[in-house]
Amino acid sequence: MSLITITSGIGSGGMTIARLVANGLKLDLYDDQRLQQEAVDIGISSEEVKDFDQKAPGLFNRILSHKPQAYLGLMEALVYEVARRGHGIILGHGAQFLLRDFGCALHVHIYSPESPRIQSLMDQQGISRDTAEKIIHKSDSERRGFLQFAFQIDWDDPSMYDLIINQSKLGADSAAKLIIDVAQSQQIKACSITAMYTMERLSLLKKVEAAVLKNKISSQDFHIEVPERGVVQITGSLNPLESESGVLEVVKGVQGVLEVRSEIVVPELHDIG
Repeated sequence: MSLITITSGIGSGGMTIARLVANGLKLDLYDDQRLQQEAVDIGISSEEVKDFDQKAPGLFNRILSHKPQAYLGLMEALVYEVARRGHGIILGHGAQFLLRDFGCALHVHIYSPESPRIQSLMDQQGISRDTAEKIIHKSDSERRGFLQFAFQIDWDDPSMYDLIINQSKLGADSAAKLIIDVAQSQQIKACSITAMYTMERLSLLKKVEAAVLKNKISSQDFHIEVPERGVVQITGSLNPLESESGVLEVVKGVQGVLEVRSEIVVPELHDIG
């Protein structure tokens, strides 16, 4: 079982390498399209995730113009859900940071100097060198801005990765083979039951938090925990304009929730002031 995150800039061959690795290891590839489908599967409508494409122009501005925490909550829910399964390849979306403490994951950064990236983009899209250069600079700026905003990390920080590959020197086939060899090593394949159990609970927590945000429930004064498999515990106070039964209905509707334990206090309106 292998769980791999792959990070790369546009024109670096990340998608090509990810597909080769997915085919070689017979793993599912979670690119933008597959992640959007996963979002639909866990109850987020396609309309709500239409701007979730990390490679689309203006991503950072669109996330800022919406409710940033809702989108980050969705991203966390998706990445943790994939990690809970224990296998697959996640392309981009800050997965290397979200899973930084998950010992079962292999984090790979595909690097390529700017000149080969420009040439690659020119060949793929039939555009001029100047246009390709502008696209790369814009994309890199947006990605760095997104990761800095969402996680306060530097995209190029080597400590975020287990393996950094210069694709322009090795080529896509050799890069993919290297990743496959490392993923099949005993050190990477050894994943404890405890780690998988922890990720399962974290996945459920993020799905519940995303559902709460989606339904516009103010969660500022109550706390959500998943103390054991399938069990959600809610403590704290609730906005008096909202009902406890409404909150519990939303939480119970999340896939994977088997039991909800509530210690919610709903203050009377006359107690506020």
